[in-house]
Amino acid sequence: MSFVSVSGLNKSFTVGSQRIHILRDLHLEVAAGEMVAIVGASGVGKSTLLHLLGALDRCDSGTVRVSDSELTSMSDAAVVEFRNRHVGFVFQFHHLMPEFDAAENVEMPMRVARVPRQESRRRATELLSRVGLAERLSHRPGMLSGGEQQRVAVARALVMQPLLLLADEPTGDLDENTGDALHHLLREMHAEHGLTSVIATHNPRLAAACDRVLRLERGSLHPA
Repeated sequence: MSFVSVSGLNKSFTVGSQRIHILRDLHLEVAAGEMVAIVGASGVGKSTLLHLLGALDRCDSGTVRVSDSELTSMSDAAVVEFRNRHVGFVFQFHHLMPEFDAAENVEMPMRVARVPRQESRRRATELLSRVGLAERLSHRPGMLSGGEQQRVAVARALVMQPLLLLADEPTGDLDENTGDALHHLLREMHAEHGLTSVIATHNPRLAAACDRVLRLERGSLHPA
């Protein structure tokens, strides 16, 4: 049985007086432990798909199942609980909170989940050390390079020990060398944490490092 199973997924948006169909009868199966890259032109719906997989948005119709949970039939409260505990997100722009230091940013999901402060600090420190930022724990985002900020974002995505990692153009705002270093880190963390990962990317090297590459085109997925 697939770890992620998507069937008949449809999603559209209203723009002015028009209804724009982004995803049309989309199907996707991702095995446990697999790392899948989603490629395609800008605006084709890659981010929309990740938002639906991670329960950041609701589909018009179809089903999304992650592990034993069917997200499309959950209540809003249950979806929030599932997302916070079992899904890690890494975005193109790190979305770190500028007034908090690196460790505090990584701790934030644990504070929301009411993890005891001593344990949340331990886990944040451990992950930041693992991503090469042991000397940057007390640095605020404005004191970090773009690559370092994304490493903080990766640590934050993993701190709740998620089942599923979703990354939306994680190297898109980085130079080539920094982007390459980040995608090597993502691959390492994917293996170390036993993750199932879906990554939307324009970076051919990041896509090539994944187990499988799918192209999103005209609302559906095809082998790349």
